[in-house]
Formats: sequence, structure tokens, C-alpha cells
Amino acid sequence: MCSRVTIERPSSEAKSTLAKQPNAAAPKVLGLAGWSGSGKTTLLLALVPLLRERGLRVATLKHAHHGFDVDQPGKDSFAHREAGAEQVLVASSQRIALMIEAPLPDPEARRSLEDLLPRLGPTDVVLVEGFKTGPQPKIEVCRPETDRPRLASSVPGVFAVASPGGRVQDDGLLALDLDRPEDWIDTVLTSLHLGSKPPGA
Repeated sequence: MCSRVTIERPSSEAKSTLAKQPNAAAPKVLGLAGWSGSGKTTLLLALVPLLRERGLRVATLKHAHHGFDVDQPGKDSFAHREAGAEQVLVASSQRIALMIEAPLPDPEARRSLEDLLPRLGPTDVVLVEGFKTGPQPKIEVCRPETDRPRLASSVPGVFAVASPGGRVQDDGLLALDLDRPEDWIDTVLTSLHLGSKPPGA
């Protein structure tokens, strides 16, 4: 169970983790780690507009189960892939979608952030959902009512814990209120050495 504590600065070990971003140049990478049903996606969806309000460009990255598909049978783009195209680029005046057929030799293997991050275009922050064994700094999302084991002690890079009301067990970690990210987003950005951008920057 999570107990209520006050927000404190990250420990020196957590700060060291923050400095070791997967790609040394921009963007900064922030992971969200937690069990299914903990609220990772809900938190991510709340963070995106908060970051945008601060003038930051945001990308998201999520692990999916093998076999997922963003295309639909009957669409021309789907037919292109079925015909054997290894890359299909679909573009309109509003968005661009690139689909790449790149199966790994082991269907149970997982891709690494180091392989995926370079595929993103220019951005300031990448919010990562999943990839909990990766080296990126992470916020653990914790809901006591789920009665699941904590991750901070076994998952690398956790520097903060977000839970309802800001309850947390761990000393040396930021305690964040899961339901009020607007109260702590600037503290997290400071920890990531990333501030708001002035308009037009």
C-alpha cells in the first residue's frame, strides 16, 4: 500500500538516471511505468496538453503486442502491404503515416528504445508508455487499490511515483498526485533539465 508523503527532490541516484537519456541530444525521454489498469494512459493523455501549453513539441511511444495493425483491410494502403511493399507512406494535408514491415527473427522479441527513437521526427519530449526495462527516466504509476507489487525497486530509472493523493512509500522519490499533474509537471521538467519554450521559439 502507498503511504502519504510530501514532495521531495530526487535523490542523487535518481538525478544520475535523469542525466542518462537514451539519446544524448533532444528529445528528452520520460517513461510511464505501471501495471495494467494503473492509469498510465490516462496520465499520458493529461501530460500531452500540459507540455504543449509550455511550447514543447511532444511525441509518444507505446509498446504493443505483436501482430497489431493500424491499417484496415479494404484500404489501398493495406493492399499495398499485402502485395509485398515493405514500407507504405500515406500522406494528406493534415498528417503523414509511415508503415514499415520489419518483423524480428524472434516473434517474441521486443524492440528497444534505442532502435525506435531515431525514427521520430523533431520533437522536444517523448512520452513512453511501456518499455519499463529501458534506461529512460520513469514515473511509476501506482494505485493502492490494485494491490499489485511496487515497481520502483525492480524497474530501472524510476525517479517519481504518481498515485492518488500523492501517496508513496519510497524515500528519495518525488511523490506526485496522479490526479493533479498540473501541480507537478514543472518540477518534472526541471528534473529533466527541460523548461517551457517562449512563444515562437
